[in-house]
Amino acid sequence: MNIAHLIKGHDKDLGGGFIVRRYLPSVIKQAVGPFIFFDHFGPIDVPLDANHDVRPHPHIGLATVTYLFEGAMDHRDSIGTYQRIEPGAINWMTAGRGIVHSERAPLDLKGHPHRMHGLQLWAALPKANEEDEPNFSHTPASSIPELTVDNATVRVLIGSAFGCTSPVPTYMETLYLDVVLEQGAELVLHALPAEAAIYPVTGAVEVDGIAVAASAMALLDTSTAPRVTATAAGTRFVVIGGAPLDGQRFMFWNFVSSSKERLAQAAEDWEAERFPQVPGETERIPLPNRPKPQGTYL
Repeated sequence: MNIAHLIKGHDKDLGGGFIVRRYLPSVIKQAVGPFIFFDHFGPIDVPLDANHDVRPHPHIGLATVTYLFEGAMDHRDSIGTYQRIEPGAINWMTAGRGIVHSERAPLDLKGHPHRMHGLQLWAALPKANEEDEPNFSHTPASSIPELTVDNATVRVLIGSAFGCTSPVPTYMETLYLDVVLEQGAELVLHALPAEAAIYPVTGAVEVDGIAVAASAMALLDTSTAPRVTATAAGTRFVVIGGAPLDGQRFMFWNFVSSSKERLAQAAEDWEAERFPQVPGETERIPLPNRPKPQGTYL
């Protein structure tokens, strides 16, 4: 069987009634390749009076990876980046030693009916890069390789697959695919990296005859080539993975590190307002309760 485990997501309220379904980290698997965090939000019809803006908050030791299917958001960060994020583009923000950013509804969408639907992932950085200078990389939708494989439309968001390579820069072997598959059609996933998972965004799939519903993420046995079949109309799924991380990671709030002490320092720095500010922003998300000194911070 090519499914090693099934991970069930859980709902998380990010504030203002904005609910996401979180799959990573889980008790079954902390990370899949470098991906240590996986949130799926929407599809949601945003109410006219909604305020789903995410105020400035910090990160260390990771890269945020934002991908939209519908809607738009404005990204601003403490290194001076402003980027409108729209469907089909990959936005990779490397936190490194520390960055602060906000994610807000664009002014042209506020007070107007619109839908939001997308994925936000975090990629933990290799130990050698955890304290790198922060940076932001925007790859527009037009630059993402897209190809037809059998009856599937495949977008190679990050990494290499089916003879195509994404231009998105990464720090280690990383794979991220967006696949649309016709009902009843099959796609064989050849040459997967050492760790990989499949997640149905819409519809449903079977992996070698084992059902994976839209509410689950399947960790794949990559020693063979899984055969994915769409069992519902409108099926869309993503494949994530890569080389295993070079050791355990600890997490607290928006911080990821191979060192618990580094997490504690980041928390103190945010509380003491030692992180750089986002130009033009005056708000900030306060630090939540500190973690206990023992154990893995989740």
